[in-house]
Amino acid sequence: MVKILIVEDERPISNLMMLSLKRAGYACTCVYDGAAAADALEAQTFDLILLDVMLPEIDGFTLMEYIRPLGTPVIFITAKNSLDDRVRGLRMGAEDYIVKPFEVLELLARVDVILRRYHKTEAVLETGGLVIDTVSRKVTRRGEPVALTPKEYDILLLFVRNPGVALYRETIYERVWNEEFPYGSKTVDLHIQRLRKKVGWEDRLRSVSKIGYRLEV
Repeated sequence: MVKILIVEDERPISNLMMLSLKRAGYACTCVYDGAAAADALEAQTFDLILLDVMLPEIDGFTLMEYIRPLGTPVIFITAKNSLDDRVRGLRMGAEDYIVKPFEVLELLARVDVILRRYHKTEAVLETGGLVIDTVSRKVTRRGEPVALTPKEYDILLLFVRNPGVALYRETIYERVWNEEFPYGSKTVDLHIQRLRKKVGWEDRLRSVSKIGYRLEV
C-alpha cells in the first residue's frame, strides 16, 4: 500500500487530508511539526510527503533540505498569497504545491499525478467485484473480461481513485476528455449509463442531484 506522510500543523486540514486519502486507499501518517516529521522520516520510508511551509520547530523549507537526498516526492502546502513560497519550494525540488484552502478532489488529483509519475500507484486495483489492471488497462469482473471503451475505462478509474466523492459532470468531462465541458452536453451521462451496465454498478455508481455522480464506498 502507498504510504503518505502528512506534515501539517493545522489539525482540521491534516484530518481532512488524512480521511480523504485513506478513503482513496492510501496509508497515512500525520505529524504536526517539523521535528516530528524528521523523526518519522528516520523511522520509516514514505512514497510521498505533503509538506506545509509554515511549521513549528522546523519549517518546511529547512525540512526539504533533509528530504531531498531521500528522493521522496514532495507536494508543498502553501497559503493563498504566498507566491514566493511556491516558487521557492519548486526550486528546492518539490514536485507540486497545493494552495490552502483546497478542494478534496484537487488534493487527490495532484497526489495521483505525482504517484503515477514515480510509478508508485497500485498496478492492480480491486473494488466492487472488479479487478483493474492499470498497466494493461484491462478490467475483469468475476474473472470475465469487461470490454470498455478508452473513455469508459478512464471514467471508471477516475471514480475508483475518488471513492465517495461527488464528481461534477464538468469535472468528469474535463479530466477524461481534457477539454472544456460543452454547456448542456449529455456525453458524460451516456458514457456512465453504459459503464454502469457493463460493470454491474447500477446501484453503486449513483447520481447526485444537480451535481453529477458518486461512487458509493
